[in-house]
Amino acid sequence: MRRWTPSGSTAANVEITSASVQRGDVIQIGGQPCRVADILQLPGFAKQLRFESGELLTMHSRTRLVALRMSGRW
Repeated sequence: MRRWTPSGSTAANVEITSASVQRGDVIQIGGQPCRVADILQLPGFAKQLRFESGELLTMHSRTRLVALRMSGRW
């Protein structure tokens, strides 16, 4: 399992919803940074996020989270 480590890319904290989440966004869960590896569309505008570590998180249409969004390559 590969852990996320910061690189020389610039990063910004952004508020994300199920409509704006992107692959590569880093969300802190349980004190651990988790990078979104894949996104699956669910009914009712919800999305299921799969992280590089294998965990899954369902974002409903009203879910709001803060993520670290990297610009450039990750």
